[in-house]
Amino acid sequence: MSQSQIGVGPHPRPWPVGPQYNQDLLENGDSRNVLDKYRYWTVAAIKADLDKNRVDLQIAIENWQHDMNIGTIVRNANAFNLSAVHIIGRRHWNKRGAMVTDRYLEVDHFDTVAEFVEAMAKQGREIIAIDNLPGAVALSKTELPARAVLVFGGEGPGLSDEMATASSKMVAIEQFGSTRSVNVGVASGIILYEWMRRYILTDQ
Repeated sequence: MSQSQIGVGPHPRPWPVGPQYNQDLLENGDSRNVLDKYRYWTVAAIKADLDKNRVDLQIAIENWQHDMNIGTIVRNANAFNLSAVHIIGRRHWNKRGAMVTDRYLEVDHFDTVAEFVEAMAKQGREIIAIDNLPGAVALSKTELPARAVLVFGGEGPGLSDEMATASSKMVAIEQFGSTRSVNVGVASGIILYEWMRRYILTDQ
């Protein structure tokens, strides 16, 4: 979908009044890929509104080889309004796939797996590894903790041994074709939706 299809033009006068509105967007139009309720809002106002209803789930990815899929994972995290995304390893990541959604949620960084594990322990979060290595349990046959952080390895190398050891369990997404694994960005969307289905959508 093109930006012209997504966006809206200048707001007709009289303009709405409120601290959430961006005067430049009101005057020139809003081409961002945001919900209609957030049209013409500032980034800070959108993030503050999302903060009111964050899902108590977090996601992490190891970034040892400058993984191109991190942007997709961040975009998925925004779609489900997660409370945080953690990037472990290299600080810099390709933001193109995030489509600026990183502005609307908390994205933080840990240099090492040990630092990440310590931080999650302080939050009381169970680390769940998502990979299809030997010993992994099938997604359809296991519980996903309510207070969890779901951890993905990089595309190709997968999870580090240190992260696999630090996790309380490893969960694999069942597949039925010829390839060994799905793209890590795709896998994140599947597992996030499944967690939402179990804990959020059942209450609606």
